[in-house]
Formats: sequence, structure tokens, C-alpha cells
Amino acid sequence: MPWIEKSLIMDEDKMNRSLTRMAHEIIEKNRGVEDVVLVGIRTRGVPLAKRLRDKIEAIEKVSVPLGELDITFYRDDLTTRSEGPVVQPGHELFPVTGKVVVLVDDVLYTGRTMRAALDALMDMGRAQKVQAAVLVDRGHRELPIRADFVGKNVPTSGKELVAVELKEIDGKEQVVIKEQVSEDQ
Repeated sequence: MPWIEKSLIMDEDKMNRSLTRMAHEIIEKNRGVEDVVLVGIRTRGVPLAKRLRDKIEAIEKVSVPLGELDITFYRDDLTTRSEGPVVQPGHELFPVTGKVVVLVDDVLYTGRTMRAALDALMDMGRAQKVQAAVLVDRGHRELPIRADFVGKNVPTSGKELVAVELKEIDGKEQVVIKEQVSEDQ
């Protein structure tokens, strides 16, 4: 069944303002960014992490390490997603031991993606602290996971989809709620 756009949640300006606020919150909560590293969860978490890094660096005038995390093999729903795991080229991640790691993703929903990211991160070392930053928290958690930094809380039904569309990937900049419609409508 196809998805149709139901409502616009954030336009480019609102996304930018939310990311700016989140950057300030990350700096404030960590009393600076001395030990902070940003790790974007593929796919849309990576460009969001880059944007947060750029905003933090503009505010603090220091470089913040940035990494990418591919959680494909850590997902607990791997068999329901495809016939088998798809190997994607990995990116070297810097050492995380002793660092404050901020995991960045586009949408927090059931918590399963963030749990998989935590599992992947634990295989790379022992972080001092792990925090989560998401552009949209839509609720409906299946696991006891919450975000430390949220761009926008959006109550949704389980039948809706929150789509974060980014210029780097989708060619446009917005967050929309979509819903499925039957073919006969």
C-alpha cells in the first residue's frame, strides 16, 4: 500500500532551529565538549550528526570528533527485514573508551535502533557515558530507552510514519507524517 503525506511537522527553518538548540543543550549538559564525540547512526543520523558537529564547533570553536555507525548486524529484527544481512562498507570509528558518546538518529520510535546502536558501541569500547540525540521522538517505545536531546516530540499513531527528509539523501528538507492508504481509495 502506498504512503501519502498527511502533515508537515518541520520545515527547513524549524529543523535548523531545533538542531541549534540541541547543540547548545549538548554543550550545556556536558559542561563543554572536551570529551564529547558524536556518532551518527546510518542513514539519516549521519548527516544530522555532521550538522550538530558543525553547530557545536561554531559555538565552542573546537573540533568535535564525528563517527558513523552501521547497526545492520546488531538489529534484532534482521530476519524480518530481509533474507539475510546485507554487508555494507564500514567506517572506522575512533576509540570511544572514556568518551561521552552522543548517538545521533533521525527518529526515536520503538527504541530498537538505539538498542542496536548501544550494542554496536559496546563492542568498540567502554564509553564514559552514552547520550542519545534525535530530531523527532514519536513515542511508542517497546524498550526502556529515552533520548537526552530531542528536536521535537510528535505524538503519532502506530499506523503513521514519521519521515525525516534531508537534502543530502532525499533532495529536500522536511519532517512529515505519512499514512498508508489502500489501493482502492
